[in-house]
Amino acid sequence: MSVDMTPESPFVFVRFLIDADPSPGLLSRLLQPYAKRDLVPDRMWSHRSGDTMHVEIAMEEMPAEIVHLVEGNLSQVVGVRCVTRVAQSCLRQVA
Repeated sequence: MSVDMTPESPFVFVRFLIDADPSPGLLSRLLQPYAKRDLVPDRMWSHRSGDTMHVEIAMEEMPAEIVHLVEGNLSQVVGVRCVTRVAQSCLRQVA
């Protein structure tokens, strides 16, 4: 029997920075990877600059084992040009 003694937290703070073609259904399609995993982002921000839509979606505590799955789903959304992930481990405080 092995015991995982890694000091890493099972949760991470993660922000996805996305550049995409502007389209009417883009924002709802970007939320789908979260919804199908029963997750609600803590923050979503977007703005259009010319022919590019810039979107940020952030979660304070996303389960670490699914970050790469969400990132992959986001990169497969029609019209997405680039997905950049910014993540760091979360340390839960015990009161």
